[in-house]
Amino acid sequence: MATRTTYARIYVDDLDTALPTFEALTAARPGLRFSYRDLELASIGDYLLVSGTPEALAPYRDVQATVIIESLDDVFAIVEREGGDTLDGPNEVPTGRNLTIRHPGGAIIEYVEFDSAKVQARSAQ
Repeated sequence: MATRTTYARIYVDDLDTALPTFEALTAARPGLRFSYRDLELASIGDYLLVSGTPEALAPYRDVQATVIIESLDDVFAIVEREGGDTLDGPNEVPTGRNLTIRHPGGAIIEYVEFDSAKVQARSAQ
């Protein structure tokens, strides 16, 4: 399975308040910024900041990381072989397609297959 990058998920109360600190820590500007359902998200460095109300964040808090991959089909094949569970997806999302997996042992990871046109449209919004 080809992995492009892995983001540590950071849950924050307010994206605009949190971003300046992460800009200083990473010496970077957000690469992507977009809304999804009742959430606001921004990637910066190796972080994915996820902001929303406590109610909006509740279904996502157990997700430990977001992994950008070449193919969701590869993830499905590995999960089937290894015995993980698909918790959500695949879904169409602002950056492509995603799914959330509970791996054997309990880790919960979101996998995203980027659609380059969608990503380009959301870069540095």
